[in-house]
Amino acid sequence: MVTSEDKNSVKSLSFEEALAELEDIVRKLESGNIPLESAIDLYSRGNFLRSYCEKRLAEAKLRVEQVVVSQDGNIELKPAEISS
Repeated sequence: MVTSEDKNSVKSLSFEEALAELEDIVRKLESGNIPLESAIDLYSRGNFLRSYCEKRLAEAKLRVEQVVVSQDGNIELKPAEISS
């Protein structure tokens, strides 16, 4: 089970750190060599990390801008059109 302390510790991680931890959890779960209770705890933390990484990616996508050259030659920055 993910506690509020766990949530706070995840929020202090960079995207890359959270993703690395998530990948480590996936490897451990896929190995099948851990007790059931530990697997449940790891799954819970992994699910929270997945959600955190998805949120950070969505935030990053919103900040992306695209350079657009209009017909008259002016250059503008517009928010990128991102499909989900």
